[in-house]
Amino acid sequence: MSAGLPQASVTSQIFESLLGFLPDWVQITVLALIVLAVLASWVVKIKRKIAYRRAVRTGQPVHAAAQHGQGRGADYLGQYAPQQTQQTQPAQRQGTGADHLGAYAPQRQAEPAQQPSGADFLGAYAPQQRQGGGPSANASA
Repeated sequence: MSAGLPQASVTSQIFESLLGFLPDWVQITVLALIVLAVLASWVVKIKRKIAYRRAVRTGQPVHAAAQHGQGRGADYLGQYAPQQTQQTQPAQRQGTGADHLGAYAPQRQAEPAQQPSGADFLGAYAPQQRQGGGPSANASA
């Protein structure tokens, strides 16, 4: 049954049948373009590997995502990236949004005696304080 020749895969048979209908110059052009695409992908991969190794060797930070071509927008800022500043005091506090309110910031009280609670605003509806002390005075009423 077998003539000793290796059987071609289905993919190669389809590829051959598609190219078989084309003239020779088109077949050669298509094959050359496929070879060129494979070589270009190898070149790009090698260039990325060399750039990664150079970055590691010089001590530059390398993001794992940027290595695979999926970096963030900040990875491509280049000379427009903000400069890293040295903090002179390690305990220096970062400012918050409330620090930049200016005239709209709430006024601070000079001597905060006690924080008001919800019961301070009940007015006439506040429960009356009884003179007797202890829980038994409230239970008898």
